[in-house]
Amino acid sequence: MRMQSEVRRSARCCWIRALMVGLVGLVSWPAPRLAAAPASPAAAIARASQFLIEQGQEPDGSFSPQVGPAVTALAVTALVESGTPADHTAVTKGIDYLLSFRQPDGGIHRPNSTVANYETAIALVALVASNTDGRHDDTLAAAQRFLAGIQWDGAEAGAESPTYGGAGYGSHQRPDLSNTSFLIEALRTAGAGEDDPAIQRALVFVSRSQNLEGPHNTLPMVTKNPDGGFFYTPANGGESQAGETPAGGLRSYGSMTYAGLKSMIYAGVAKDDPRVVAATDWLRRHYTFSENPGMGDAGHYYYLHTAAKALDALGEETVRDADGTSHRWREELAAAILSRQQPDGSWVNANPRWLEGDANLVTSYALLALCRCQPRATSPADEKRD
Repeated sequence: MRMQSEVRRSARCCWIRALMVGLVGLVSWPAPRLAAAPASPAAAIARASQFLIEQGQEPDGSFSPQVGPAVTALAVTALVESGTPADHTAVTKGIDYLLSFRQPDGGIHRPNSTVANYETAIALVALVASNTDGRHDDTLAAAQRFLAGIQWDGAEAGAESPTYGGAGYGSHQRPDLSNTSFLIEALRTAGAGEDDPAIQRALVFVSRSQNLEGPHNTLPMVTKNPDGGFFYTPANGGESQAGETPAGGLRSYGSMTYAGLKSMIYAGVAKDDPRVVAATDWLRRHYTFSENPGMGDAGHYYYLHTAAKALDALGEETVRDADGTSHRWREELAAAILSRQQPDGSWVNANPRWLEGDANLVTSYALLALCRCQPRATSPADEKRD
């Protein structure tokens, strides 16, 4: 597996980094050009970065502080990964804002937060992206311990429970696949190996969130819709944001299926494993970037961001859909994102569900997705491992 090059992205987006260093803060677009046809990825990223820095960031370094520190963390990560230097004032101010949320237990979240796992996981990724001199090493280690500590590890209901290995919004919140995928990505980004105990526990939960009966999932609910896709959570009898099938099964949907696929790859599951094969088959049957399959425009940018990470981690340059048509997913995903950029450089979803009416959040998702749309650089060591 090539996980260090897959997950740790602070030096990625090389094909635009040199241009971005010169463009961030310097680009001035006359009004007629802003309304023109979709820009190149580099120009779109420059405009989006300028939007976040000049319009999205508050004087205290935060982005959308009314919803807590998570959007700030996503924005900082998106800026650094898309080419803004880690010592840029916007980044350092954002990091200082995040650090103001450090808690004695190692978490990085609001006091008494009900979304402590989410906030800490996103903040950890931002700190890794900007930790060029090691100054945040102790904070990162403490945050990793916090995340593993609030994971459902069997003490609550035993390893046979559908909750085992999962992560919810907080220590006593029902676990779900979205939060569990954030946990896995954060730990891998911070340097944990695929065999890390917390990641392997999380893999158990991820496998039980898939509509696939087998040795890794014996829950009866998955026999009612055995299509290989993923749903929101197997806990408390199971739930899918996409609803249920007429037979009472939990409907699979795009964003959770990409989240499940990404999480399995990060946890070291091989491409030929039946779980990965079933997930990729579902995604081929529902290949699109025009919507979040099964959810329409709800969570569309979360879907695009998760799809980009999952497909990049999978390492395949093309996706063959159900009709046998081969798609160069990087080009098609980038085109879908670029065509939706607003005149001010931002992105926003007309459907505000899951906070996607917030331009700071959605612009961060778009930037992170565009980073994974660059041509993949493969080292000789990667080729040998493949």
